[in-house]
Amino acid sequence: MKSRIQSLLSQLRRGLYEKDTEVALSLLAAISGQSILLLGPPGVAKSMVARRLKDAFRDARSFEYLMSRFSTPDEIFGPVSISQLRTNDRYRRMTDGYLPSADVVFLDEIWKAGPAIQNTLLTVLNEKTYLNGDEVMRLPLKLLMGASNELPTRGEGLEALWDRFLLRVFSEPIRDEKTFSAMLVDDAPLQPVEEALQVTDEEYAQWQQAIAQIAVPQAILDTLNDIRRALRTLKIEGDELTRTVYVSDRRWKQVVRLLRASAYIHDRKEVKPEDLLLLQHALWTEPDEREPIARLVRSRILGPCTERLYAFQKAMGGRLKARKVENVISERRNEGDHRDDDLIIYDDCLYRIDNHGNGQTYIWVSDFVQMANRRSPNDATVRGVMYADPQEPSRTIIRVYRNPDLLREGNTDIPPVSTMTTVNLQRDDRYIYVNGSRYPLHRALRGESLHQYTRQQAPEEAPGQDLETAVDELYQQATLLGTACKNHLFATADDRALFDDEMKAFQRQIALTRADVRQVLYGD
Repeated sequence: MKSRIQSLLSQLRRGLYEKDTEVALSLLAAISGQSILLLGPPGVAKSMVARRLKDAFRDARSFEYLMSRFSTPDEIFGPVSISQLRTNDRYRRMTDGYLPSADVVFLDEIWKAGPAIQNTLLTVLNEKTYLNGDEVMRLPLKLLMGASNELPTRGEGLEALWDRFLLRVFSEPIRDEKTFSAMLVDDAPLQPVEEALQVTDEEYAQWQQAIAQIAVPQAILDTLNDIRRALRTLKIEGDELTRTVYVSDRRWKQVVRLLRASAYIHDRKEVKPEDLLLLQHALWTEPDEREPIARLVRSRILGPCTERLYAFQKAMGGRLKARKVENVISERRNEGDHRDDDLIIYDDCLYRIDNHGNGQTYIWVSDFVQMANRRSPNDATVRGVMYADPQEPSRTIIRVYRNPDLLREGNTDIPPVSTMTTVNLQRDDRYIYVNGSRYPLHRALRGESLHQYTRQQAPEEAPGQDLETAVDELYQQATLLGTACKNHLFATADDRALFDDEMKAFQRQIALTRADVRQVLYGD
């Protein structure tokens, strides 16, 4: 199937310049039984795309019309049959040669149509039926493509019709100068599509049944729900407030049909994450929502890999902190300093300071141990900072550091310097002094564990699993997913470029994680 659709798209695109996305998504809309709207200025080949789509289907009939506010239903659905009225007293339209008899329909300047036409189009788009007098006609319609150089005007009752167009694509003038020059001198007639590649009515009907059998895994449904939640508070660049993007239940249902069709075209029996790329063309309402929604969709496609990488990095970070603490404590013990042997270590790197604040104040083990080196009166007091833990705001962290800016550099777990409080710190054999006030540190009772946790630790790979192999497997999984997205038949050129950037960033993070793993395993 994929090979055939590739060949069909290749022939449909001949003679069209920089219209790959419009052609591909129009064909997908037709195969999935959905509709598409092309938005763009006049003269960018929107109507030519529609005419080429007719050639995708064998013996297909088309209907094309430029709407105006003076357009009448007769011009779209056919004139009323006078003979039927006279002889049988029945209201019938002669639909042959008009929209109800067409396989592919192109309606230009669609928002200019009057209410009578718009109301009829709702049923045509949604149910593929037309009420001709008292007879409900099942339409052969495979694709209805609308076009306009503007969005529907609010408050004029066009919302229902706008909602019926599942795919919404901007069609722009040619950008590349070489392509533009080639178009200027191309006078060759359009070549017909090979008959062997054209879709017959029988095949089309079979495809509709097969598409309905494509499985939608629970992971895909979870991702759709996640995106739906995120659309309630979408952040638009330049806006101070978030925006709620409404997508009707009907559109979500149609989206699943679109994803199933995409999977079927790619010779799969179930929807995969790369099919979700199509959502960026189906969920936006206002033009400034396109890019934020595209970013949201890409982030959710790569989400499982990035979340697993983040959890892995967090786990490695915890182990590196634990190793550093172990080294610092071991060094002090080798020097004969056992004053801190009974202090409980929390979260692999913290001592708890009792009776300070709300009782949830902690100091880094390495900072507190190294304060023991300061013996002279001039070195007795050290500067530190105190801040709320970003991951647990009820918890206060104290760090010994003279320059908070360097402390925060490259560390996302540290809040902005402006939220920190500077403190003076001292210690003796059993106490710490914060701004001159003495506080005890929490020590273990007999038999109590010296290692405790106040928050859930990051999950690591299965016990005994080779950590280096686990990182390599994660990299391979992400690479395969990125490649599948770039090779997707309906990925745009922009999609491919952006996924290249995403994968380069992921590769950098993988390299850093590999370095952490080697440091944990070998001390490199």
